[in-house]
Amino acid sequence: MTFQLVSLQGCGSPLEEAQSSQAAKPRLEWIMTHEEHHAAKTLGIGKAIAVLTSGGDAQGMNAAVRAVVRVGIFTGARVFFVHEGYQGLVDGGDNIKEATWESVSMMLQLGGTVIGSARCKDFREREGRLRAAYNLKAGKITDEEATKSSYLNIVGLVGSIDNDFCGTDMTIGTDSALHRIIEIVDAITTTAQSHQRTFVLEVMGRHCGYLALVTSLSCGADWVFIPECPPDDDWEEHLCRRLSETRTRGSRLNIIIVAEGAIDRNGKPITSEDIKNLVVKRLGYDTRVTVLGHVQRGGTPSAFDRILGSRMGVEAVMALLEGTPDTPACVVSLSGNQAVRLPLMECVQVTKDVTKAMEEKKFDEALKLRGRSFMNNWEVYKLLAHVRPPVSKSGSHTVAVMNVGAPAAGMNAAVRSTVRIGLIQGNRVLVVHDGFEGLAKGQIEEAGWSYVGGWTGQGGSKLGTKRTLPKKSFEQISANITKFNIQGLVIIGGFEAYTGGLELMEGRKQFDELCIPFVVIPATVSNNVPGSDFSVGADTALNTICTTCDRIKQSAAGTKRRVFIIETMGGYCGYLATMAGLAAGADAAYIFEEPFTIRDLQANVEHLVQKMKTTVKRGLVLRNEKCNENYTTDFIFNLYSEEGKGIFDSRKNVLGHMQQGGSPTPFDRNFATKMGAKAMNWMSGKIKESYRNGRIFANTPDSGCVLGMRKRALLFQPVTELQGQTDFEHRIPKEQWWLKLRPILKILAKYEIDLDTSDHAHLEHITRKRSGEGAV
Repeated sequence: MTFQLVSLQGCGSPLEEAQSSQAAKPRLEWIMTHEEHHAAKTLGIGKAIAVLTSGGDAQGMNAAVRAVVRVGIFTGARVFFVHEGYQGLVDGGDNIKEATWESVSMMLQLGGTVIGSARCKDFREREGRLRAAYNLKAGKITDEEATKSSYLNIVGLVGSIDNDFCGTDMTIGTDSALHRIIEIVDAITTTAQSHQRTFVLEVMGRHCGYLALVTSLSCGADWVFIPECPPDDDWEEHLCRRLSETRTRGSRLNIIIVAEGAIDRNGKPITSEDIKNLVVKRLGYDTRVTVLGHVQRGGTPSAFDRILGSRMGVEAVMALLEGTPDTPACVVSLSGNQAVRLPLMECVQVTKDVTKAMEEKKFDEALKLRGRSFMNNWEVYKLLAHVRPPVSKSGSHTVAVMNVGAPAAGMNAAVRSTVRIGLIQGNRVLVVHDGFEGLAKGQIEEAGWSYVGGWTGQGGSKLGTKRTLPKKSFEQISANITKFNIQGLVIIGGFEAYTGGLELMEGRKQFDELCIPFVVIPATVSNNVPGSDFSVGADTALNTICTTCDRIKQSAAGTKRRVFIIETMGGYCGYLATMAGLAAGADAAYIFEEPFTIRDLQANVEHLVQKMKTTVKRGLVLRNEKCNENYTTDFIFNLYSEEGKGIFDSRKNVLGHMQQGGSPTPFDRNFATKMGAKAMNWMSGKIKESYRNGRIFANTPDSGCVLGMRKRALLFQPVTELQGQTDFEHRIPKEQWWLKLRPILKILAKYEIDLDTSDHAHLEHITRKRSGEGAV
């Protein structure tokens, strides 16, 4: 029997373990070639997969393990747990047990790693690796078996809250750790404002400053210390000046974020206590230190990490089953929203190169090796935190910022970033209240640096937002553009922001005043704006749904045989229902994009009837609000109630507008902040480009764009070019990337479906990936 190995390598686990596992390679038998895989359900026949978690635990590891087990079983393979990481591999015995479908049923929402993890010195030695190889074969390996069994495929998934592994934009657990940190930062911010205090918060990151850096962007911190970018030698003076300037502008608090591995240019550690003593001595501010510690590793995984772990687990199994004797060990990584496979040892080497560069004080090189995503975060942070806005605005341009459509968490972070980057560039920045209606009525005022202070973590829309479109008010809007000398417009909003942009383009034929550059930043919980794979606010709504589903499922713990039908928002777009279903472990998710019939509903009911015969006696069904005009939530609830009589009872919940509320998640704060910065940089360039005969005149298609994330890059796309990609009747893009994840949801819910394996991640090289466009 061919044995495969999936390893979730944890934060703090020695990188040598990756090399050791590669060197261990007991030669095992090749049963089936890739050409013989006629169907996904036969890919794993005759094979066995072992899954283990190693090093520090990370939220989302259990989601990955669950996916490996269920997809492995779906393909016909036998799947084994290796408890206690590499130590369990070396010790063998009861540490290696066969997994079943039901054995992973309760794992998705749990933090940590259910199958355990341990540091293992034995595996670093040849003798330990030989013992591990014997345990995989359940006994000594004879010469005949060694000849017959020729190889062992290895695929790694990186579980690390530090995001310290090169080759992936995000490691499993990082987003959840950021959730824990931001919850604490938000709580500390309220008490700091009450007492006019300075707080120094120390977060994890001995060798990587990702958590500290993104936290600083997500909470608008005054300063951040990270090991990759030590401060200049006169940092003490600069820090104290920065803190005092913030107080002078009216702020009642200061927040300083410190990575535990922070150092100065000479490699000397900068501790949180050092910073506290400096602030107290130089400025006399009431200063407190909070060390977050292992709370960052704990708690329920975020929706992002559950989906990431599930996707990576599926891809890992496919990489194993598609492997050949010549396939090198790989690591499944995330690039933008794409799963990619990278050579494991290349990634290990680049990660080591980062550590070496920092030891040799080559900090610029270390920063580049971290990748473009890390560098983009750093550049935006420096702009927002370390640059003084110019006092004079002589000769500057005037840019207006507005929200359009329904409110979405993260809108305020985008406005803050847009305003401050505009001010840094020397522009005059105006804010428009109540969207296009406010632009028509002249509800416009100038915004200074302090105007948007503290907006990053606030939900909703501080500017006010309405769904009103501009076409009926072109005359008033044109008059106010002239009155306030508006030369560029940043529109932050949902589908109405996009359609409003199209109307502005059409209106240019009649009104020259509308011939100014504008850019749309997608911000809507529905994630239905053409031209972007993600919208600001969708992640927050997704986490709200996921948390609610967890609580609903928990409520059924004492009452067996119960099925919950949950209605989600999204209009005709099924993004929230699909992704929440994947994150919460739903049995079905009904969406408009995938039409269903009464026969499908009957099949789902029968599926739940069979599920009630197992040890898992509860069900979860999600329904997108406009998936079908006849099969309403009430209809589905009544159908399930009737057909489930005597077997299970049903409950329904309509989540409603709670999905639009709440404080934005770290993802939405960071995404919105970088989108705002990039939009304003584009705007400044486009205004200069459009300056003609003493005025701004922009009438080319590329002067009105949607800024969107497409696969691995942020792109500016003319709104007129996106028309052909839009289903205007249903307010959705004609093609949506996340629909390819629907089969994963069904497989993990134990449906017998056909899985298309033709579109999968190919092995790439990290050098090529790092030279390409960086994703958010």
